[in-house]
Amino acid sequence: MVQQVTPETTIEVIYPEHDGKPMADNTEQFTWIVKIKENLEILFASSADVFIAGDLFWYPVKGNPNIKQAPDTMVVFGRPKAKRGSYLQWNEDNIPPQVVFEILSPGNTLKEMTKKLQFYERYGVEEYYIYDPQKNDLNGLLRSGDSFEVIEEMNDWVSPRLGIRFTLTPDTLEIFSPNGQNFLTTVEIDQLREQERQAKEIALEEKEAALEELEKERDRYQELLAKLKEKGIDTDNL
Repeated sequence: MVQQVTPETTIEVIYPEHDGKPMADNTEQFTWIVKIKENLEILFASSADVFIAGDLFWYPVKGNPNIKQAPDTMVVFGRPKAKRGSYLQWNEDNIPPQVVFEILSPGNTLKEMTKKLQFYERYGVEEYYIYDPQKNDLNGLLRSGDSFEVIEEMNDWVSPRLGIRFTLTPDTLEIFSPNGQNFLTTVEIDQLREQERQAKEIALEEKEAALEELEKERDRYQELLAKLKEKGIDTDNL
C-alpha cells in the first residue's frame, strides 16, 4: 500500500486594518491628533522618504497579528510616502516608527498607557510624546539603549528627529517647526491663507492705484508742456 503525503497547508495570517473603535473619544483629542499629523505632513512634504500616519495599525512581528498598536501619530524615516492599510514592519525594511505621539482622553487608563509605553519601548521607538490637553500636561521619553528615559524638562524641548520645539504656555501646548512657524489647525491655516490673499490683493490694488496716479501726473505734465509751447515758450530745457 502506497501512502500519499499530504502537502502542508499554509495558513494565511490576517492583519486587521481596523478594530471598530473610534480614532478619538472627543473633539479636543481628535483636533490635536489631526493638528500634529497634518502639520508634520506639511513639514516633511518635500521629503519622499518620510512616512507619517495617524491611527494606523503597526504590526512589528510577522505571523502574530495580536502584537500591534495604532499610535495617534507616527513618523517613520526611511520609508516612502504611500497608501497603506496598516504598517507591516517586515515589508518596510524592518524599520519601526522612530517617533510616536499619543493624545490622552478621559477614557485612557493607566494600564492601557503602560502597555503602550512597553510596546513602543520594546519595538524600537526613539521618541515618545504624550500630551493631555485637558490637563495641559506634556511628557516625553527618549530612547537610551534598549529602554526609555524620561525627558525631565519638556518646555522648549526640541525633538532630535523632527526638529520641532514644544512650548507649554499656561493654557495650552504650542509646537513650532524648525523655521519658527507655529503648528496650526486646518481652520487657522485656511484663515492665514485668506489673510495672505487679502494682503496681496490690497498690495496689488495700491500698486495699481500708484501707477494710475503716476500716469495722470505724466499726462498733466505733457499737457502743461503743450500749453507752454503754444505760448511760444521753449520747453526743451524743462
